[in-house]
Amino acid sequence: MTPPWQGHLEERSDERSVSLDNIKHIIAVSSCKGGVGKSTIAAHLANELNRRGHKVGLVDADIHGPSVPALFGLHNETIHANAQQQLIPVEKNGLKIMSFGFLLNDAAAVMRGPMVTRYVQQLLLNTQWGELDYLLIDMPPGTGDVALTITQQVKLSGAVIVTTPQTLSLLDVSRGILMFEKVNVPVLGVIENMASFQCPDCHSTHEIFGSHTETLKQRFGIEILARIPVLKPFIYEVDSDVSNEFIVAAADRMLSALKNVHAGQTEHPQVTVEGDQMMFTWKSGEQLIVKNRDLRANCRCARCVNEMTGRSLLDPSKIRADIAPLKIIPLGNYALGITWNDGHASGIYPFTLIREVAQKTASPEGKVS
Repeated sequence: MTPPWQGHLEERSDERSVSLDNIKHIIAVSSCKGGVGKSTIAAHLANELNRRGHKVGLVDADIHGPSVPALFGLHNETIHANAQQQLIPVEKNGLKIMSFGFLLNDAAAVMRGPMVTRYVQQLLLNTQWGELDYLLIDMPPGTGDVALTITQQVKLSGAVIVTTPQTLSLLDVSRGILMFEKVNVPVLGVIENMASFQCPDCHSTHEIFGSHTETLKQRFGIEILARIPVLKPFIYEVDSDVSNEFIVAAADRMLSALKNVHAGQTEHPQVTVEGDQMMFTWKSGEQLIVKNRDLRANCRCARCVNEMTGRSLLDPSKIRADIAPLKIIPLGNYALGITWNDGHASGIYPFTLIREVAQKTASPEGKVS
């Protein structure tokens, strides 16, 4: 029996489609694990930008769990193609939406990885988007083949990472940051979803999973776009006529970060390795010298710090005497990713941490200026 979506997609395999040429900015909304509300956030962000009068598109690239149609109340939609065999997106109050859910209906998406990747490519590259100010991509969860293919084939303007305060979600944030930075996609910020719950009776606020906003800032040095509480109407549907204060704030900060990135206002230091130490030099003239050993000992990744207690898991006495960086990559204007010669490659070092270590370990030559 032929799956219902193949009639729409199978004949259109041209991966060099020009359907994205008239889109000013393409933003990925990503999470490294499922269940954090990524699709809900992507839908609300797209709706908010559309409410502001921008020309906006939203593509649901989560093949195995397409939820965007339900969020917008779009059921039993029929997808048509134009003369060039491009899919015509469904519109909701001017917002252009494309989802595998429109093609799938009630059928199950039982597919292997290569086929999933192919169909995601076609949803993105063979849809008649027209002129858009913003196209938001609701990414599949994780950092697997599909996500990597999207980052390689689409010129992304930036990425937003959605997480929750739960420990396991935070463990995955660094993976997402490193994935995007390795393919030169700037991370615009993190949205902490389900950050709190307000009791409907006493109206007191409860942080049911704890508060990790400061942990995110300290560990990744990255902008927190919003802390969104659990809101019942927010979870189940997107109301085109109603704004949400948390989404409004997140959209404002996201667009501000996007503007800074593309205005060239991202600054990272020049790094020089000199024996057992590194010198960091900023354009402002600021210089810091930090011992390799001290910086390695202050890694705050999940392998080096207990997520529950914040206690260091790294024994400084076991750091090899000749510890040195093998590779240093800039992570936007907020941090450096360092691969060390002891095999450790998951460390993200915010500039605030580098300055803190330099001050804490200051010898007469510890801080040049």
